[in-house]
Amino acid sequence: MANDDLRRIAPSDLIALDDFTADYPLKIDLVYAQKQHPDNMFKTAIYRPDAKMWGHRDLVQIILQAAQICFKETGWIFEAKDCLRTVESQILMRNTEIVKAHPQWLEEPGRLLSPPGKGGHPRGMAVDIVLVDLNGDEIDMGTSFDYLTPDRNNNPAARNYTALSSTVMDNRRVLEESMMQAAKEAGRELLPLPQEWWDFRFPAAYTSLFEPICDTRLPPEMRMTVL
Repeated sequence: MANDDLRRIAPSDLIALDDFTADYPLKIDLVYAQKQHPDNMFKTAIYRPDAKMWGHRDLVQIILQAAQICFKETGWIFEAKDCLRTVESQILMRNTEIVKAHPQWLEEPGRLLSPPGKGGHPRGMAVDIVLVDLNGDEIDMGTSFDYLTPDRNNNPAARNYTALSSTVMDNRRVLEESMMQAAKEAGRELLPLPQEWWDFRFPAAYTSLFEPICDTRLPPEMRMTVL
């Protein structure tokens, strides 16, 4: 499909997840806006320090409903780590020293980072979520968010990895089933990314119908990076 045929996502189609933390069991931890964040694999700030976490309105609807489902079942809270990742953000990530030192992260199979403009994140149609308890402590999922496996054929973060405790397997099930139930209620198809237990997105057949989002096309207050 030519770029001219792609649908453009208007700024009005994006919603800040930050705006719902007072009314939903939801926390925001925009990892890549913080250079010193222990989960920031890039070791540099990709996003502006005052950036919000934006998502496409259709995905945000699912996230909020799933958070309520999960909280009702377990008392656990969704902590969103990343959602909209603009094209400029993707370029900044690929240009970091750690990515340059690990070119295999850009290769198939098991690619860690999509080329700029590719995937659900630059459309606000992918979200990364962990679970925390009421004290803010992370629920054990077997690996950390953005876990980097040294062996592509033996990835503990993958959804089909079973060499885990029954507790961890149950915790992963809670997160995935909450998201899938909410998607079903919304009449939407949702893909749990196979290699990352924390990543949920609309399928590529759908997201590829839309233009990726650039900071240059967003109002200044919505931009993820400093231009």
